[in-house]
Amino acid sequence: MAHKALWSGRFTEPLADIALKFSSSIDLDKQLFREDIAGSIAHVEMLSATHILTAAESRRIRTALKQIQKEIETGKFRLTAEHEDIHLAIEQRLIQKIGPLGGKLHTGRSRNDQVALDERLYLRSAIKELNKLIIQLQRVLLYKSEKYFGALMPGYTHLQRAQPVMLSHHLLAYVSMLERDYGRLQDCMGRLNKLPLGAAALAGTSFPIDRAKVAKKLHFDGIVENSLDAVSDRDYLLELISSCSIIMMHLSRMAEELVLWSTKEFGFIHISDAYTTGSSIMPQKKNPDMAELVRGKTGRVYGSLVNLLTVMKALPLAYNRDMQEDKLPMFEAVGTTQQCLMIIAQMLVHSTFDRHRMEEELRNDFLTATEIADYLVRKGLPFRDAHEVTGKVVSHCINHRMYLGNLDIETLRLFSKLFAPDVLDYIYPQKSVEQKKSAGSTSPHEVKRQIVHWGRVLRGRKW
Repeated sequence: MAHKALWSGRFTEPLADIALKFSSSIDLDKQLFREDIAGSIAHVEMLSATHILTAAESRRIRTALKQIQKEIETGKFRLTAEHEDIHLAIEQRLIQKIGPLGGKLHTGRSRNDQVALDERLYLRSAIKELNKLIIQLQRVLLYKSEKYFGALMPGYTHLQRAQPVMLSHHLLAYVSMLERDYGRLQDCMGRLNKLPLGAAALAGTSFPIDRAKVAKKLHFDGIVENSLDAVSDRDYLLELISSCSIIMMHLSRMAEELVLWSTKEFGFIHISDAYTTGSSIMPQKKNPDMAELVRGKTGRVYGSLVNLLTVMKALPLAYNRDMQEDKLPMFEAVGTTQQCLMIIAQMLVHSTFDRHRMEEELRNDFLTATEIADYLVRKGLPFRDAHEVTGKVVSHCINHRMYLGNLDIETLRLFSKLFAPDVLDYIYPQKSVEQKKSAGSTSPHEVKRQIVHWGRVLRGRKW
């Protein structure tokens, strides 16, 4: 079947069906129909204000565009593979409804600047939703930090037990990480929120359009100044997907800890049955599949970033059809990141931490060894010598199948005469965290300060 396109005037043959199917982007960009219509309405209002169209023509086009939006929303107007893209689909439908007048809508613009506008409008909403979900996850983490304040757990380096920390301190580390994600998205919004429409195909237009009026109507901060850059730029999209990739990296790290902590070997957390699954063959299994899926879906977002970077890496100015391939990574990155932020938050809401198990693991190890070394330093011993003495104490405990809590002062003085009875206070995990003095540390005072700070920040944050 032959296809006659709106651009087919200089062609002697219609576009072949196979070529139409290969080049059509409607399956993806139909998701942008609201943004496309919003941009068209702002454009046609400007055409009227600058007397390029009459007020009556503008009203008829605007009315028809709003009708088309309702037709798409209700399914009356179906966007199918027969349409090349969302822009031409809407324009063709407009011409069907109001005749040749519909063809005046495209005066002073091109699909090149039109699609850039649609994407920026979409991403503006996407950033708001992503930040809303980030704030919700931060609030869940803050709530858990308050609920379990005082609970201690092993802190890790190299996935080996290192020093005692407060569980709240560990959870608040993710609040800080997410705060950077929030900030990156806000920064991205600042560069994103410029109007590309009016650049036309690449060189601007000879019609006396008012780009600033359209920018104001659509709540942009200004216009993209260079018309070539306006239609060939996808930095705003690359930056957004890069930000999503970092968010997903943070969520994947959190998911990995949830997977580890929910094992029998750790036993630090119990995830609700509503957010776990079973085995088709092993009746006893309870698998943390939601956390594993977050960890796995991170690759999708990374792939989206590499996908678009590769598309853009050698394109000459200005627009090239390669850039049509930006839709899939855009939707994939935004959708996956939003889903993962939601599921992690809900999984945490419906999880409980086993503080007794965590504190038991603190006692059955050597996590306060650094406190013993620091004790010797305060007694005047250089840290390297204190480190060696303490290492020998730990070795003694290992050889005698005991822990630091089993030591008495007489045994400790075999390694250094600087040890006095008060050293025993430094051996206990609770004393270890209480001894911390530095800002941002795991001391109860500092953790409480962080909780108060984040409570103030998040209460004042709106989306």
